[in-house]
Amino acid sequence: MRIHLIYRRFPNRVLERYDELVADLGSVVIGRSKFEGMLAPLRVNGVEVIRNGYEMLYFAFPGKDFDILKVYSEEGKFVGLYVDVLDYTKWDGETLEMLDLFLDIFIFPSGEAFLLDEDEIEMALNYGIISREKFLKAYRTANRILREIKSGEFPPRVVWEYSL
Repeated sequence: MRIHLIYRRFPNRVLERYDELVADLGSVVIGRSKFEGMLAPLRVNGVEVIRNGYEMLYFAFPGKDFDILKVYSEEGKFVGLYVDVLDYTKWDGETLEMLDLFLDIFIFPSGEAFLLDEDEIEMALNYGIISREKFLKAYRTANRILREIKSGEFPPRVVWEYSL
């Protein structure tokens, strides 16, 4: 079975594709995909963590304000977790729709976490691409997740129950 993924980003960017459905557990939908079309690899704290050809399991939580990508190198080595801060996640049994709020978090296997893309959300706010309300929501969500990472409450246990 496939997931019809619709990933929206302000102001009007839409990524639409079909991915492999790994599991639909009701409270979480798990898909599998590859990173493609990146203009440059993603580096976090000087380390390349994502590039074209890397694989991911993604965990979408309908009704929640984040998703989690479990990232694997081309050799199948676990690289870390990439967390998207979202406005919403919707799932109707076939289509998974999310609205990105710019901020992201990368968590290394060691547990060290980094908040990403603060420059992007600042620019989006300054150019009127997102509202002050969405800007504040994104930071509230990111800060909550960072606190939960530190306290060991994040990520949800299901993330460790699945791998490639």
